[in-house]
Amino acid sequence: MLERSMTYGLVSLETLKGVGGLAFLHGIIDGSFPRPPITDLIGFVLSEAELGRTVFTATPGRRHYNPLGSVHGGYAATLLDSCMGCAVHSVLAAGRGYTTLEFKVNFVRPMTERTGPVRAEGKTIHVGNRSATAEGFLKDEAGRILAHATTTCLIFDL
Repeated sequence: MLERSMTYGLVSLETLKGVGGLAFLHGIIDGSFPRPPITDLIGFVLSEAELGRTVFTATPGRRHYNPLGSVHGGYAATLLDSCMGCAVHSVLAAGRGYTTLEFKVNFVRPMTERTGPVRAEGKTIHVGNRSATAEGFLKDEAGRILAHATTTCLIFDL
């Protein structure tokens, strides 16, 4: 299999308008489209996408620490916001977009550099014409829940 080099960046609005959500996410996974810059900054990867479901993977490290010596809650929130929002994006037709209106995160276990790889899985709950809801779970390799969340997204024409 030919591997493409990792690139980070944005696609044009015209490109985004011309491709459905799931095809766009598959393009990020296979390297046809660049990875969003936030994934480089935080260090996470979109690893799976199907209709109504996406998975991001990452490994928290010392660079994600807060002043108290554990991974900052914003790290979990970013992974969960991403997996839930992209789960919504995966069901959108070409020419449609979304934005997060609100989300609620529950932190269950702390993360440190010893936590190891984590997996954030988002699934849609309801998708309407103007809004959508989704849920997300952040788990460690043993399947223990580290955090979970829900979101409401606004859906609009691009």
